[in-house]
Amino acid sequence: MKIAVIGAGYVGLVSGACFAEFGHTVTCVDYDEARIERLRNGEIPIYEPGLETIIKKNAQAGRLIFSTQYTPCVPEAEVIFIAVGTPASRRGDGYADLTYVYEAARQMAPFLRDYTVVVNKSTVPVGTAAQVKRIISQTNPEASFDVASNPEFLREGAAINDFMRPDRIVLGVDSKRAEEVLAAVYRPLYLIETPFVITTIETAELIKYAANAFLATKISFINEIANLCEEIGGNVQDVARGIGLDGRIGKKFLHAGPGYGGSCFPKDTQALLRIAQENGVAFRIIEAAIEVNAAQKARMTRKIRNALGGHEGGKTIAMLGLAFKPETDDVRDSPAITIVSKLIEHGAHVRAHDPQAMEEAAKLLPGVTFCSNPYEACEGADALVLMTEWNEYRALDLPRLKSILKAPLFIDLRNVYRPAAMRALGFEYHSVGRVARNGHIPAA
Repeated sequence: MKIAVIGAGYVGLVSGACFAEFGHTVTCVDYDEARIERLRNGEIPIYEPGLETIIKKNAQAGRLIFSTQYTPCVPEAEVIFIAVGTPASRRGDGYADLTYVYEAARQMAPFLRDYTVVVNKSTVPVGTAAQVKRIISQTNPEASFDVASNPEFLREGAAINDFMRPDRIVLGVDSKRAEEVLAAVYRPLYLIETPFVITTIETAELIKYAANAFLATKISFINEIANLCEEIGGNVQDVARGIGLDGRIGKKFLHAGPGYGGSCFPKDTQALLRIAQENGVAFRIIEAAIEVNAAQKARMTRKIRNALGGHEGGKTIAMLGLAFKPETDDVRDSPAITIVSKLIEHGAHVRAHDPQAMEEAAKLLPGVTFCSNPYEACEGADALVLMTEWNEYRALDLPRLKSILKAPLFIDLRNVYRPAAMRALGFEYHSVGRVARNGHIPAA
C-alpha cells in the first residue's frame, strides 16, 4: 500500500519506518527542510535504539521517502497518517495545542484524489477527528475520505519493538470501508495474533489518554508509598513486589523515584483533566496524580539538600542522568531538569553526564558543566546524584567513585544500588523509600 505520514518527528519517523518495514511504500512529509535533508542524508535527528538501522534499510530499498511536499505522495496515498506534535498549549492551561493537526488537515485537503483514509496518529482530545473531517470537507468538498483514530502506544527507548510487536492495535472508525483499509495496513500483525480493538472514533481518542493517565497514577501512587516507607521504616521495593505479583495490579510502573516526565504523561494527564472538566466530570484521581508528581520533584530536591547538610549553596553536585528515562535523549518535563534548575538557583554548581541527552539538556540548563563520562562529573564533587537509571550507571566503579568524590555521598533517586553494599563500601547512601525513621537503611 501507499502511505503518507505527515510529520517526521518521533511518532512520524518510527511509524513511517515501521510501516515501510511491513512492506508498504511510505513518504514522510515535514515542513522542516533541514530535518528532511538530514534524513535524506541518513542522519537521524532523534535517538531511538534500532531506528537508524530500519530507516537506512528501507530508504535504500526505496520504500521510505522523505519530502517537504504534499505531492505526489498525498494524491497517491491510500492512507494518510497525521503524526504531528500536540504539545501542551502555550497558554499554560493544560489543553493540547492542535494547531499542527488542523494545519496538516488544511494543507493535505486540496490534494486528496481517490478514496483516502485520514488517520489521527497523534495524541488528540476527544472530538478532534470530527474537526479534522470538517476542515477537510470545507477545504475540498469533492474529497472522498474517512477520518479514523489510531493512537500510538510507543515507549521511548523501546519504540521499534512496541510497533512491531504491540500489545494491541486500537482502531477508531465510523465506516466498514475505513476499517478494512486499516486492517490491510496492519495485516502483518495478524500473523502474530496481535489483539485489535475496533471501536468508535471518540472511544479510540479517549483510550490513549486513559492509558497514560492510569500509568502516571501508578507512578504517583508508588511514590507516595515510598514517602510513607521513609517515615515508618518500610521498604518500597518490597511493597512494590508484594503488590505487583497480584495479577490484578501488575509489577510495571511501580518503581519509586523522582516522578514521571517525558513528552506524554505530563501533557496527557493535564489534557485529560481538561476534557473531564469541560464535560462536567470531576476527575479527582488524575488531579491528585498531577499534584503528587509535582510534589515528588520538590521532595527529591529537599532530599538532596538535606543530605548536603541543609543547604546546597556553594556545593558541587555530580548529576548522572538528564533524560526523563533511559534509552532516549528526551528531556521534556524530565525531573532532572526541574531539580537541577532549583539546585542551581540556590547556588549549587552542577557537573552532569548523560549518555544521550546532554545536547538537549544544555539548551535548558545554562551554567551546568557537561562532562564526557560519569567519573569526570564526580571529580571533586560534594555529592553524586543518580537521576536516570541508564545501564552504564548500574555497574559504576564504586571504589573509584569514592576516591574521586570530595565526600562519599551517594544519592540514588532510582534505587539502583543495594543500601547494605553501599554502606559496606563506606558511602553515605540515600535512596527513595528505603530509609527508616531511626536512620537504619534496610539491607535490600
